[in-house]
Amino acid sequence: MAAAVNPSTPISLDHDLGVLPEAGRRLTVAQYADHVDDLAARLWAAGVRPDEHVVIYKTANADHWMLAAAVSRIGGIVVNLSPALDPTTVGVLLERVGRPTLLSDGAKLDVLADVPLKDLTRRVITSSGERPGAVALTGLAGAPRVKPVVRPIDEAAVITHTSGTTGIPKLVVHTPRTQGIRLVPQWRLLSLMRKKETVAINVPFVHSRMVAAMSLALLKEYPVLLMRETGPAEVAEQFVKHRPAFVEALPNSLMEWEELTQDPRSPFGSVKVFSSTFDAIHPATMSRLLKSSDRRGALFFQIYGQSEVGPAVGRAYFRHSAHKANGRCVGWAMPGGAARIRVVSRDGHTPSETNPGYIEVAWDGIAKTYFGEQDRYDANRTGQWWRTGDVGYRTRFGCLHMLDREVDMIPGVKSSLEIEDVVLGRLHELTELVVVQGPDSRPVPVICTVDDKPLDLNRWRAAVAAAFPQLADPVQIPQAELPRTATLKVQRLALARRFEEQLQEQA
Repeated sequence: MAAAVNPSTPISLDHDLGVLPEAGRRLTVAQYADHVDDLAARLWAAGVRPDEHVVIYKTANADHWMLAAAVSRIGGIVVNLSPALDPTTVGVLLERVGRPTLLSDGAKLDVLADVPLKDLTRRVITSSGERPGAVALTGLAGAPRVKPVVRPIDEAAVITHTSGTTGIPKLVVHTPRTQGIRLVPQWRLLSLMRKKETVAINVPFVHSRMVAAMSLALLKEYPVLLMRETGPAEVAEQFVKHRPAFVEALPNSLMEWEELTQDPRSPFGSVKVFSSTFDAIHPATMSRLLKSSDRRGALFFQIYGQSEVGPAVGRAYFRHSAHKANGRCVGWAMPGGAARIRVVSRDGHTPSETNPGYIEVAWDGIAKTYFGEQDRYDANRTGQWWRTGDVGYRTRFGCLHMLDREVDMIPGVKSSLEIEDVVLGRLHELTELVVVQGPDSRPVPVICTVDDKPLDLNRWRAAVAAAFPQLADPVQIPQAELPRTATLKVQRLALARRFEEQLQEQA
């Protein structure tokens, strides 16, 4: 569709495509569409047919999105698995799907060496690298092109997975209808850009957000910079070269990029809109990014939602006020057919700042089911309302305040996330702060610092003693040791278990 709108819209990459390295790093939408058509023909020649589930588990690369589009083009059902998943988890999910086709690459098939793929899959296809028993797409070049197959609007089209912070990830089923309606509120956000300027996208290729980000940008005819690298040095080089006006990235990536606000080349100088949709982001981070932009009226737009519901509420932050914002205010319901929000009491009393309730969402963008786990899906749904697993309240002005995940609540702590917002704003030497429940139920602050330098405990005490006296002494760990999900969220329960295990070992 995007190729029909404007075939010359450019797509730039910061890496080579694994499946088609000869394609180069600069394509037009028409060229991209032709590659998708070519790969669809190869997949058909490999035996993939409409209604089949095709699990894509491969090395992180922009070709993942291209291969997923090719599977969809011939009527297959895409199952996106993060390359960050371990072999045991992948095996469990393959079994849950029920002998799907596995589309992988040589490197990831080596990772799965001990997984009984012959028993768990119908066939194995490699996008690059040949392996025994697998069909290589490289050997199917020149396969006859096939006519596209359109999936029914209310049937499964793509399946993604949850972060898995509490165990094996759930498989979230999206249909053309649920995916399409999610584009409506985000279409308005892109409309803030009057000129055809570059949109930089740096989110996991496996996430449902990638579908929305790419679809919207290309239909709007914006040049796209599709990125894999997240390191500050690589990001700076790309931003200086391409000068994006719109940046979509993970909250934790944006935190890591804060150091670029001091780069004399001004890599964020051209940015009009920063956007993040995966998780709440700290006000201090937004403020520093906005102040590094040279654009008049630059804004940071935060959308609160999750894989199951898509964008639920949103709000904009501006250069001169972001640092004063309450980071727990995640936004207001968006107009024009967007999601509806309500907060339901947990104990019979009206939800409030001191007695938060369950946050629930209702609209046609809610995912259809959890694949193979209908009971778990039904447990979260009451009629049209979906319980997100977060707790919070609404102000009299209608702003939704998200205080914590229900499973992360700590006795005696109003909001762990609020503590993190405040302290990160006070101590710029911190790169990450996560408050988790310790073995004695006390809130334990786990911290990381710039270049892993030792924390000045006097500065810490001055920052937290008066406001948060209930905190235990901080525990500093290297940034690389923080357990994270595929979208870089910190796995809080895993951190809490680590402290519990350490206490047991000491005992």
